[in-house]
Amino acid sequence: MKKFVSIFILILIVLNSFTIVYGEDNSLNPSAIIGEAAILIDGNTGEILFEKNIHKQMFPASTTKMLTGILAIEKGNFDEIVTVDAETPYEIDGAHIALEPGEKLKFKDLVNATLIESANDAAVVLAKHISGSVPEFAGLMNKKAQEIGAKNSNFVNPNGLPNDEHLTTAYDLAMIAKYAMENEQFRDIVKNYQYTIEPTNIKDEKRFMQSSNKLLYSKNNIEVNGKVVDIKYDGAIGVKTGYTTVAQQCYVAAAERDGRMLISVVLKSVSNNIWIDTHKLLNYGFDNYNSVNLGFKNEFIKNIEVDNGDSDFVTGIIGENVSVTVPKGFENAIEKNIVLKDKIEAPISKGQVLGQVEYISDSEVIATANIVSTSDISLTGMYKAMSKTSLHPEFNLWWLSIILLFIIWRFIVIKRRAKRKRRFSRNNLTYKGKY
Repeated sequence: MKKFVSIFILILIVLNSFTIVYGEDNSLNPSAIIGEAAILIDGNTGEILFEKNIHKQMFPASTTKMLTGILAIEKGNFDEIVTVDAETPYEIDGAHIALEPGEKLKFKDLVNATLIESANDAAVVLAKHISGSVPEFAGLMNKKAQEIGAKNSNFVNPNGLPNDEHLTTAYDLAMIAKYAMENEQFRDIVKNYQYTIEPTNIKDEKRFMQSSNKLLYSKNNIEVNGKVVDIKYDGAIGVKTGYTTVAQQCYVAAAERDGRMLISVVLKSVSNNIWIDTHKLLNYGFDNYNSVNLGFKNEFIKNIEVDNGDSDFVTGIIGENVSVTVPKGFENAIEKNIVLKDKIEAPISKGQVLGQVEYISDSEVIATANIVSTSDISLTGMYKAMSKTSLHPEFNLWWLSIILLFIIWRFIVIKRRAKRKRRFSRNNLTYKGKY
C-alpha cells in the first residue's frame, strides 16, 4: 500500500512540474525561459504570442546593430566607397574587423560586417559616414525607433557597447526586427552566416567572416524540453546576437515555416540557454498557433445605401488584406460584424472609408478592416446646386423649406387682402346706390 501511495505521489509531482512549463492550456510559462526578458511575436502581424518582462529596460548589446543596419540600408548606397576615419580604429573595443585609418571599403562590405561579423568598428564607420558623428547618428536611431513603434528605448551608439544610457526592451527590439525583416536587402544579409571582404587599398588578404547566429548553422547539441536537438533551427532566417558582460547573452531570432514568420527576443540569458530559450519560444509559436486570412483586399462586403447621391447605392469592399494569428483549433470560431457609419451621404470618393469589418473571437475584436467605396458618387439635383453654397445641404434644405413656407404664407395673405378689397368695393357701390 505504501508503495502504491509513493508511486501516486510521484506521478502527481511529475504532472505538476509539467504544468509549470506549459500549463493546462498548453501555454509557455515565463518560468520556463531562463532569460530575464523575452517576447515572441508573429513577424507579419506583430501580435504578441508570449511575453516576459517585455517592457523592462535592459542592455541590448549587439542586437543594437539591427537598427544600425536598417538605417544604413535605407540611407546609404551599397556601391559607394567609404574611407575609414583616423580615430575609429583606435576607439573601438570588442568585436572588430581590424579597420585601419585611410582604408577604403565598399559600403556594402561595412553593412555585412556589422550584421554578420558584428564588427563594432564597421558600425561606427557607417554611423560617421551617414551622419557625420556618432551622436548625430544616435539621434537618427532614436527617431527611427520611435517611428517603428519602440516605446522605451534610448540609443547612444551604433554598436551596443555598454553605456548606462543605452537601453531598450524586448518589445522594442521585436518591433525593430519586424520592421527590418520587411526589407529585402536586410533579410538577404541576416540569413547568411558567412561573408568575405576582398583585399583593400591597405589589406592584402581577404577577410573571412563568421556569424555567431548558431541557429543558422550549428550542429552542436542542446536539450530542449527533454529532447536532444541541434542548435540549428529548421526555418531560421536571422537575425542578430549580442553579448557584453553587463548585457549577458542576447538574441533576436526569426524563423519562417509555411509562409509564417515568427520573431523572438531573449535578453540576459546565460550560455547555451540563449539557444534553448529561443527554441522553446519558436517551437511554442509554430506548435500552437496558426495564421488565418480573415479577408482579402477588394473582397465584396455589401451594397450600401447612399443619401443625396446620383446613385442610390455604393459598393463597399475591404481595403486591405487581413490576417491574424490564433491558437490552433480556433480558426473556425471567428465571426464577422459589419459596422457602417450612421449615415452615408454623397459626395463619396473612390476609396473613401465607409465603415469597418470587425472580426470577433470569444466576444473580443481581434482584427478590423476598413470598408471602402469602389466608385465616386456625386450629389444629385437640388443637393448639387445647394452644395455650391457654404452651408451643409441639410441646412440649405431647412432654409429652403422656411422660404417656401414664407412665400406660400405671403401668397395667402395677399390673396386674402385682395379678396377683402374686392368685397369692400362691392359693398361701397351698393351703399352709394341707395341714395
